[in-house]
Amino acid sequence: MSEQVAPPSAPYPGQPEPAVQAPPPAKKSGGRKVLGIIGIIVAVIVIAGLKFGLKSFLNQDETVEAKAGDCIAQLPEVADGEQKDVDGAKVVECTSTEAAFTVVGRVNDQTEAQAKSGDACNQYFKEGEDGYVFSGPQRAGSKYYLLCLTKKA
Repeated sequence: MSEQVAPPSAPYPGQPEPAVQAPPPAKKSGGRKVLGIIGIIVAVIVIAGLKFGLKSFLNQDETVEAKAGDCIAQLPEVADGEQKDVDGAKVVECTSTEAAFTVVGRVNDQTEAQAKSGDACNQYFKEGEDGYVFSGPQRAGSKYYLLCLTKKA
């Protein structure tokens, strides 16, 4: 009589079949997650740039590029010698009904004290003419620029 021998992987009588396990799923690398997040951020910036205009999205101060001959929309009224902070000043077409001031001169590289005095604009104002000075930082933490303004006629 011959005896049968079961292969080593076969279960013993009455035991369940051995379970076959699939290899664990491949984990996403940290690099892929970071690239995905960066991709989402870039997409949001591009969409915002297209929707709102990239220049105004990146540079909230529209007057930083203004030059002589440009026009500025209405600014708050200030008394002689008074200063006011202004948010949202903007350059507009001189033919626009929004145009309230004409830039007659621009002075760059002023210290904060020089910008507050506005004296550098005196050379651009005619005798007896009401002149206004608008100032702002050229870049964050840097020197200031002055826009020498007159009321648009």
